[in-house]
Amino acid sequence: MFVLQRNQRHPRDSDRNEARTRRGRWRPRLLWLGRILVALFAVLGLVATWNFFAGPPGVGHFRSAEGRSDYLSAYEDSMERLPEPTDTHDVPTSHGTIRVYEWATPENRGDTPILLAPGRASGVPMWMDNLENLTEERRVLAFDALGDSGLSVQSAPFEDFADQAGPMDQVVQELAPDGVHLIGHSFGGAVASAYALRFPERTASLTLLEPAFTLAPPSAQMLWWASVVSLPGLPEAWRDTALERVGGADSEEAANSDEPMVRMVAAATEHYSAALPQPTPLADEQLERLTMPVYVAIAAEDSLAGGPAAVERAQSLPQATVRVWPETTHSLPMQAAGELEPVLLDFFTAHDRP
Repeated sequence: MFVLQRNQRHPRDSDRNEARTRRGRWRPRLLWLGRILVALFAVLGLVATWNFFAGPPGVGHFRSAEGRSDYLSAYEDSMERLPEPTDTHDVPTSHGTIRVYEWATPENRGDTPILLAPGRASGVPMWMDNLENLTEERRVLAFDALGDSGLSVQSAPFEDFADQAGPMDQVVQELAPDGVHLIGHSFGGAVASAYALRFPERTASLTLLEPAFTLAPPSAQMLWWASVVSLPGLPEAWRDTALERVGGADSEEAANSDEPMVRMVAAATEHYSAALPQPTPLADEQLERLTMPVYVAIAAEDSLAGGPAAVERAQSLPQATVRVWPETTHSLPMQAAGELEPVLLDFFTAHDRP
């Protein structure tokens, strides 16, 4: 079944105005996602593309001890903004040790848990504005991706993008063997899709929030803005505009921001050498194999998930709910915080396994 929702009112939307006010108050935080995306999509520039595709496979690592120290300081400050985890796990896998944080109560430990797959260079702290509402009703597991900045430690290279599903499943088998409601944002949406394709029996539902290179490629315009910083000699004003267009962050607010997430992402992009394969949009036959309930959220403005093309391709999913979220960019999970979580919690309840 496919349902397309455009600005459709949800039963829990009575607090919409309050949520918008809260979203505006946290607007300076959007800088971190803008910086991530501008830096990461810059690999599509000519020089970086050669390095990305022609370079030897390896493992993600910090370039220096000093850089790692700077990153860890910002990471710890960012984690302090999250609800305190009830447990912390370092799960050994075939490709390294994955850091997983858990939030649970005696009341919700028996429910199908949520597993959060982060976007690039953001890790667990990216969910800071969503976790409080999610953890009130569900057990939640969130991890730092292998091969990316964070506290997970990669020990073996990935042969291809789908190879990332194996270590994820070792986490699921260890901490949630009966299955999970899987959420992925940006590149995490591509990873979540790869997992659901390979392990559908442990994917109770799949949620894709602005999934990058999953349903469709970004528009040529958005690729251009996201690639600007890879081009030498361009005016600083162009880079500021790129940051605003890609991440939804005002350049003046960005310049004055001291948010821990901003510092963390800046340290990650400066000091961490990631080793992650590039995803490509799913083929039609792959979409047909995603037979579990799927919730797809696409930004109404400056989408990096593919915009209308992504919405159109989502119609191929056997059992999907698709919503174009108003007044959002690729920073959708942060911009829609307060409104998004009740929608997802209702979706999970409707699709819990017996």
